[in-house]
Formats: sequence, structure tokens, C-alpha cells
Amino acid sequence: MNAFTPRNPSFETRVRESFARQAFMGFLGAELTGVAPGMAEIALPYRPELCQQHGFFHGGVVGTLADNACGYAAFSLMAAEDSVLTVEYKLNLMAPAAGERLIARGRVKRPGRTLYVVEADVVVVTADKEKTVATALATMMCMAGMSDDTQSKSQ
Repeated sequence: MNAFTPRNPSFETRVRESFARQAFMGFLGAELTGVAPGMAEIALPYRPELCQQHGFFHGGVVGTLADNACGYAAFSLMAAEDSVLTVEYKLNLMAPAAGERLIARGRVKRPGRTLYVVEADVVVVTADKEKTVATALATMMCMAGMSDDTQSKSQ
């Protein structure tokens, strides 16, 4: 496992505050359940509205959690004046996401000056047993000097 040193000693507070401002995560009912340097974990309980026609979590929901876990894993290493934006991600859906909740775990593979390579695994939990249903590889961009809090700016 890689050990990274965040550029901002208050990284965890900053990541949690950013996540709290992300209206889409709130709309879905997702929770940021873990933050460490270069890592982020997001959990989402099952709700029928998040599913496709067979009752599995929708692939778009699985991808959203993977994308956000990757983004916040990268963001945890960035300086206080920087923000993060997804450049691209590839998602491999490996099994139907049928269970009580989803958990996406993002991990930085390589932090660069501008681009971060990050991976995430998404598991579904049923009766406290985890099953991997997807894996993602993402590239995140450090937006140097750009505030993460756009809500404080005028629209």
C-alpha cells in the first residue's frame, strides 16, 4: 500500500466539507464513510429509486460512487487552495450490484503535479458480506488555485 503525505494538514476536514456541499451525493443518500491520505470511502444504502429494472443498483449509480471515491482520494492530497475535477474514468462492471448497500473505495496510485491516477473498487454488501461488483481506473486533475467552494461565488 502506498503512503502519501497530504499537502494540506487539514485535508480530512476539507474533504468532508466538500463532500457535504455536493448536492448530488446528498440527493442519492451517499455518505463519506472514510478519508485518509490518498484514500476515500463512500457508502450508499439500497433504495428502489437507485435501481434498474431487475432491482440491482443502476450502473450509473455504481459509476457515480466510483468517480466520487476516486476524486476525493485525489483531493485528499491536494493543497488547500486547489480543487479537483475528473478528466476520465473507465468502469468495469463485474457482477450485478444486488445487495443492501454499495461501498466505493478510492485509492491514489500515482499523484502527479497536475494529474492523479486513481483506482476504485465498488462492493455490494449483503448480510455483512462484501462482493466486488465493479472496478474503476480514473484520472483526476488538480485545478491549482481554484476554490472548491463555488457556492460562495455569485451565480
